[in-house]
Amino acid sequence: MTFGQSIAVCFSKFVDFKGRASRSEYWWFALFCVILSIVAGKISVNLDALVSLILLLPSIAVATRRLHDTNRSGWWQLIAITIVGMIPLIIWFASKTIEEDNKYGEYATTV
Repeated sequence: MTFGQSIAVCFSKFVDFKGRASRSEYWWFALFCVILSIVAGKISVNLDALVSLILLLPSIAVATRRLHDTNRSGWWQLIAITIVGMIPLIIWFASKTIEEDNKYGEYATTV
């Protein structure tokens, strides 16, 4: 998945917490969020806060779908509250796709 496709898919699935997301979909969208936040922060603190608020739901949704792709529940994101929980989350987000259908959706061979 390309950078543009990832952004388009993530915004089209703005609050879709069902299904699966490939590694490229997640990481391209994460890069987009970081770049947008940096640019907005350079312009204004208020704009940065607004951008963060707008990107909150699609970021949670794509992270949930990414965890589904590794056969984990999206609720695992809550371990990020403990700061140390970020370590397994990053590992899971970077993990290889489970190449079989799971309870969260079918494996897409074109991903």
